Amino acid sequence: MRGIYTSVTDIRRKVFTEVARMAYEGGDYAQKIAKLPYKIVPGEIATLRESVFLERAIVEERLRLAIGLPLRPMDEALPVADGIEASAIDRKYYDPPLVNIIKFACNACPTKKVEVTNMCQGCLAHPCKEVCPKDAITMVHGKSVIDQDKCIKCGRCVDACPYNAINKMERPCAAACGMNAIGNDELGRAKIDYDKCVSCGMCLVNCPFGAIVDKGQIFQLIHSIKNNEPVIAIVAPAFINQFGPDMTPGKIRPAMKQLGFQDVVEVAIGADLCTLEEAKDFLEEVPAHKPFMATSCCPSWSMMAKKLFPELAENISMAMTPMVLTARMVKKQHPEAKIAFIGPCAAKKLEASRRTIRSDVDFVLTFEELMGLFEAKEVSFVDLEEEAPLCEASGDGRGFAVSGGVASAVANAIKQMEPGREIKIASAQGLADCKKLLMMAKAGKYNGYLLEGMGCPGGCIAGAGTIADPTKTAAILAKYKKDAQLQNSTESPYKSTLGSLD
Repeated sequence: MRGIYTSVTDIRRKVFTEVARMAYEGGDYAQKIAKLPYKIVPGEIATLRESVFLERAIVEERLRLAIGLPLRPMDEALPVADGIEASAIDRKYYDPPLVNIIKFACNACPTKKVEVTNMCQGCLAHPCKEVCPKDAITMVHGKSVIDQDKCIKCGRCVDACPYNAINKMERPCAAACGMNAIGNDELGRAKIDYDKCVSCGMCLVNCPFGAIVDKGQIFQLIHSIKNNEPVIAIVAPAFINQFGPDMTPGKIRPAMKQLGFQDVVEVAIGADLCTLEEAKDFLEEVPAHKPFMATSCCPSWSMMAKKLFPELAENISMAMTPMVLTARMVKKQHPEAKIAFIGPCAAKKLEASRRTIRSDVDFVLTFEELMGLFEAKEVSFVDLEEEAPLCEASGDGRGFAVSGGVASAVANAIKQMEPGREIKIASAQGLADCKKLLMMAKAGKYNGYLLEGMGCPGGCIAGAGTIADPTKTAAILAKYKKDAQLQNSTESPYKSTLGSLD
């Protein structure tokens, strides 16, 4: 559903906008938040669910999560404003868990199941029956019938049916989760196993009922701005195309200043530095000390690797991510500033909350949350005047936003550092395929390789916090890369700062 504006998208955007507007305006937050569900869901007639009261109750929980507050227990009478005054501060990380399921919004979708539909023609060949490895399909009154107790959901019958009469159905959030972290509670509703979850956010963007939500820092970021603290936005390269054609690279800085940010820096600068670090590590370590090396910039990929393949953890590059490198560089120049990472990724919120990184990155907002700020402040992209676009990063650094871009940047840097060196690359996108990649590496199939993993299919341009269609964004990003004044990360004017950022 990436890039499709649905009713779920509409509610999500309205929540972000109203939380931002409330924070900018100030006043009695307890009174204001109590009124917002009626503003977001007006009238007496339900348009999305069976009851307008249920719609508003779900919006209440969404409002709380957008502020960083926890879900309320369903068996206690707590006001929607519970805890809001304590959250009206200029710095606060979310309380775990980051990704949450609003139970009464969950549809309790069926788990994986293969069913024969009424399109079955009862053909004589019945290939569905012939290919079933468990003899789970029989012919009853000329039609195929599946014994669910025998069925192993392999899907062979689905592929074999010439009429497409057999469907394989799976709960969308579970199907999108590459970590198999979503199961059922006692009422059949989705339940997250947080020991497995790596906060990639794919479940929340694939839930058609909008029942899965991550926590945010919109409220606290705006309070920091209102307190006249210098807040500098570091913007991930995937920002291109996220806010429509009227938001050009030359308008991002004036647009952000209208929100109260002091300045804007592109995270692609940090991507260049990360590239140089990983290229250096690869040249030193592979194959002399390690059979292969894997990139480190995607937190979901890195967490997945360390959770499921702890014996391979030393093969993950120790280079800091572009977000952290950019934040440290900016804080070195502006020690009094607070840093807000603006990007496509839910997992970056998890990364920034780690004790070792909290002093570097103060806030993390997704592009979708940032759009709420633009709408709350009624920023007109059309009326903004063009300024010089962000131009200090290389095309390779900007390419980190797409699958394959990280490994390509590192390989290009290695070619500059050691021209005769052959670089073999393997990459995967989506955590399910990332697991397969590491299983092959564990078996020795990728010795000597540089491996790249991206938690989101398509890369960062398809992250959980993005707005635009990833396919269109990829095409526009390719031009944005080509337009860069520098093309290779080795040309970065900031490479001399690397030693001081450790």
